[in-house]
Amino acid sequence: MDELRQANGDSGSLDGLRATLLNLDGKTPLANRFRALFHLKSLGSEGNKQAIDIIAEGFKDPSELLKHELAYVLGQTKQLHAINPLVETLKNREQQAMVRHEAAEALGAIGDDSVLSILEDYYKNDPLEVIRQTCELAIERIKWEHSQAKNTEDLETSAFSSIDPAPPLPKDQQQVAKLRALLNNQEEPLFQRYRAMFRLRDIGTLEAVEALASGFDDSSALFRHEIAYVFGQLCDPASVPALIKVLNNEKEESMVRHEAAEALGSIATDEVLPVLSKFAKDNETVVRQSAEVALDMYEFENSDQVDYTLIPTQ
Repeated sequence: MDELRQANGDSGSLDGLRATLLNLDGKTPLANRFRALFHLKSLGSEGNKQAIDIIAEGFKDPSELLKHELAYVLGQTKQLHAINPLVETLKNREQQAMVRHEAAEALGAIGDDSVLSILEDYYKNDPLEVIRQTCELAIERIKWEHSQAKNTEDLETSAFSSIDPAPPLPKDQQQVAKLRALLNNQEEPLFQRYRAMFRLRDIGTLEAVEALASGFDDSSALFRHEIAYVFGQLCDPASVPALIKVLNNEKEESMVRHEAAEALGSIATDEVLPVLSKFAKDNETVVRQSAEVALDMYEFENSDQVDYTLIPTQ
């Protein structure tokens, strides 16, 4: 506690968390802003509307990485109060594609069918593939959320608490070879392929990791970025070589490389540290900032800290 401030007291009051998240002093490290964000997420998930409003204020920030994480967090709160700022972010063509994509995905995570018409509009008419595909997934997820299948499908209890863009396939779908084929079959609906992806995540064997890594050959940047995200959840060292390959590929989309960097920070094996240190100097801002945040996660994973929302003193 001498070296860390708990997100409690002055630093953990809503005013203190707001000051950290929004960088009101102009010198707050990005990693600390992420820690404040995840503390605000826990408050927002409990229904604290002021916490959600503070998170939404961050959409004015210049950091694409931070804004994309704001949108993700708002979706994970499952709060209807988060819908309006997410809709406005999706509609704002001046926001970066990665941020708008995450806003659409977050609307799917909240799962309220009042946004279906908005999502359908952007699914049909947005000029960016990553937005159209995200809206397609969000629409299908909301429909599934309100379907009989949600109550009748026998899903495995997941070790992961995240609200994902698609639910995993039922637990009787456990043949990795068949799931791998579905994952990579571009003739199948994207929603079904994502369901195979999250089923492979929940199976979590070495064979499943190798099947997931095959998804990095997909033509869709959105799909490839989700594979990297899933590897960040699994934290399996077997995925490290594939993630390093993605991160090293300067022709890869930044939204995919950024997710690979963050996944490596979560895995936090010894071989990860020099890689992240290198890419903390990358030419792509979102990759550089992701490596910075990932280095903070690496330090957390290799420390005796138990709470990521502990904010280091400056």
